[in-house]
Amino acid sequence: MQTIEELQEIAIQIIENQNYLSEPKSLYEPIEYAMSQGGKRIRPLLALMASDLFCGDIEKAKPSAIAIEILHNFTLLHDDIMDESPIRRGMPTVYKKYNKNTAILSGDTMFAKAILFLIKSDKNHIPALVETLTKASIEVCEGQAYDMDFEKRNDVKIEEYIKMITLKTGVLLGSALKLGAITANASQKDIDYLYDFGINIGIAFQLQDDILDCWSNLEDFGKVTGTDIADNKKTFLYLKSLELASKEQKEVLLHYFSSTNFDKDEKEKAVKEIYEALNLRLIAKDLMQKYNSLALENLEKIGIDSQKKTNLTNFANKLMHRNK
Repeated sequence: MQTIEELQEIAIQIIENQNYLSEPKSLYEPIEYAMSQGGKRIRPLLALMASDLFCGDIEKAKPSAIAIEILHNFTLLHDDIMDESPIRRGMPTVYKKYNKNTAILSGDTMFAKAILFLIKSDKNHIPALVETLTKASIEVCEGQAYDMDFEKRNDVKIEEYIKMITLKTGVLLGSALKLGAITANASQKDIDYLYDFGINIGIAFQLQDDILDCWSNLEDFGKVTGTDIADNKKTFLYLKSLELASKEQKEVLLHYFSSTNFDKDEKEKAVKEIYEALNLRLIAKDLMQKYNSLALENLEKIGIDSQKKTNLTNFANKLMHRNK
């Protein structure tokens, strides 16, 4: 059994050692740029951790680890266009550095490349791996569609928001673990428990992202903060604030979140003041803890020695205390 640090170093190296450049340069240079921006490499790490959990051959999990990271970055290229995000990981987003059409086309190519990496896996595992990745791709798109729909609605429920982040964030983490477990020949029951573990840490991860977008800074977070408020995103913070707000506070929230013509700093200040008055940061952190606990319950059900689960337990708890 390897340590998280050892597995993370492997995850980083297998992503960084890939050569994403080819011809035409206009298509592949943006892919190289996107894949070389660093990041936490959480998804390839999870694929390797899942393989290691079931004493699998790490080498056999590497194609899946690369595939899930390429797929993740493909979704970011398109997300940044739709959200008009200028910064990602402290650098200009692909569409800002190049242009929208290039980012769309390069993203499409990345999706196909992800599938090609899976085909390098053990032939007995390829059907299950491809099914897992393509299903995850569809569900991430469903999550993004819900996210965009919510921007135009004023009746979004917290349950709907949780479903959306399950699809948009949780699914990729769960699928990364599932891919690694498949390559290690884990039982279907254990794969399902591990997938649910990933779903729940993904929900907790996104809730932490919501908090960081509101209360972090560009240097720590690696992308522009305050965008959820500026873009009228129906995050947990906003939806819960509507439940708890006084009549006056609710009027302020509805005014700002129904308008696109406003001073960004003024809006952010007014909304954050309400969030803070309602103690939303602590409430969101409590919900994060709930999903973290659910994840650990899923992990506990997996039929292997608890000592082997230490890496994933530590990983889940570490997500609770990140600042970027």
